[in-house]
Amino acid sequence: MNISIVGRKITLTDELKSHIESTIDTLKKYNLDIISVNAIISQEQKHGKNLITFEYVLNVANIDTIVVKQKDQDLHSAIDIATDRVCKILRRHADKIKAHDATKLSEIVIQEEEDQIAKELEKIDSEIVPMKPESYKPMEIDEALTLLKDSDEIFKVFYDLDDNFRVLYKMKDGQRFGLY
Repeated sequence: MNISIVGRKITLTDELKSHIESTIDTLKKYNLDIISVNAIISQEQKHGKNLITFEYVLNVANIDTIVVKQKDQDLHSAIDIATDRVCKILRRHADKIKAHDATKLSEIVIQEEEDQIAKELEKIDSEIVPMKPESYKPMEIDEALTLLKDSDEIFKVFYDLDDNFRVLYKMKDGQRFGLY
């Protein structure tokens, strides 16, 4: 990051430069690619009062140039207010980047846990055998009950005459039946 501190109609002291540099260092916490920071301090007389203008000009990659001007009678308060305003702009941009940051398919790393889950799913897939239903036509509940009693199956899935999806199953005692 290139840092430039310029004083117009004002002398820059070492204390003032170190204060500005320390405030510029706070901008690094947003992890943005800041190319350059220009800090411009100017003093002017208006209506018999000394007004100090502090200006930040930031060049950040992938963003337009950020310009923040702050006028105040006190130089340090102008610097602090301008720094707060720049921090707010950078924080918003950093949050926007984090919110829209999507993981690319090339960046996905398969972990061991995911491999184990995939292997277990493959085992289950080999245990499941797809079968076609015996009958597509609707049947009465009594007819389904007779078919279930005559077979070794635990349950029977069918459509009743009202076209409702039904499940008839044997209870644990093997003598009674349940119906969904």
